[in-house]
Amino acid sequence: MKKALKISTQAVRIGVGKDATGAMSFPIYQNATFSHPAFGKSTGYDYSRSGNPTRQVLEEGIALLDGGCRGFAYASGMAAIANLLLLFGQGDHLVVTEDLYGGTFRLLDKVFARQGLEATYVDTSDVAAVAGAIRKNTRAILLEVPTNPLLKVSDIRKISALAKEKGILTIVDNTFLTPYLLRPLDLGADMTVYSATKFISGHNDVIAGLVAVKEEELGKQVYFLQNSVGAVLGPQDSWLVIRGLKTLSVRIDRQLLNAQRIAEWLSGRQGVQRIYYPGLKKDPGYRLLKKQARGFGAMVSFEVADRRIAEEVLRHVQLISFAESLGGVETLITYPAFQTHADMDPLERERMGINDRLLRLSVGIEDGDDLLADLAQALEKAEKSA
Repeated sequence: MKKALKISTQAVRIGVGKDATGAMSFPIYQNATFSHPAFGKSTGYDYSRSGNPTRQVLEEGIALLDGGCRGFAYASGMAAIANLLLLFGQGDHLVVTEDLYGGTFRLLDKVFARQGLEATYVDTSDVAAVAGAIRKNTRAILLEVPTNPLLKVSDIRKISALAKEKGILTIVDNTFLTPYLLRPLDLGADMTVYSATKFISGHNDVIAGLVAVKEEELGKQVYFLQNSVGAVLGPQDSWLVIRGLKTLSVRIDRQLLNAQRIAEWLSGRQGVQRIYYPGLKKDPGYRLLKKQARGFGAMVSFEVADRRIAEEVLRHVQLISFAESLGGVETLITYPAFQTHADMDPLERERMGINDRLLRLSVGIEDGDDLLADLAQALEKAEKSA
């Protein structure tokens, strides 16, 4: 029996040997339409909304890495999530992670709610809370693992088993960990979704979304919606994501080392009130994520003493960039309450811990000593200024 290749190797080999010319880098098929060899015959490609060779290589690649039967590429992570939400209709109900990405909350609360789709937001790190939120009209559970920005960890295996008992779907947003660290489909989930803009492409140079589906029948439904709605990823952007995937393992390995160092340094620093990072043994999600995944990710959130200090840190960072998004090779710092989660009710944000003292780091691949030095000087200046 041929030994299965590791995910890091599979990612490097995406597209290799798939083009008739022998090109090592799969070509960008910048085509809208394809000619037919004869009436009633097709090359397998007709119109790029329905299928494009470059996009197909990416879609097959994410399906392979995630252990799914089919993959799908979209114009953004939000387009991917919106496409999956179209599986549901008026009067359907979803159970959703409460401290999820603000854009997903906005999509559910401001767009799909108008179409009659209901959502209940719960702490999905509590399996009992998830079970208690399921109704007769519940059609799916939507998880983020870990959550954004509080990095809580949900038990995918238990929640997926619960969902199967109820005949509902489990969808996991795996943006933070990628299939290199976590494969939710292996734990019982039905679908994974990614903002491929983030760690998967990894260079802050492309906007993209990906989905992987476990079962063929569900894959047919998702393809129908992808083709019907048409929010597909273009061939050039597909090529950029393929290129990013090839360095996925080496980037994340370096990011994990840096994130662990930063989290440990912050946890020992006076003036930092709280650290959110599941790679710390004292973190509530440490044991569970260690069991589910190969690593803890490169996102670190931390809380300072007051809002003035948080604002001053953003003013004084030099190497670290104050910018939205995450997952690239450059380290970024974000202020969730006023950026990514601004659409949430302020009282709900405060209740969950997404307050005006919370900052979120997306740790890059720079030298760890340089990152720590920048954080140290920014915090020192912030504390003096405030």
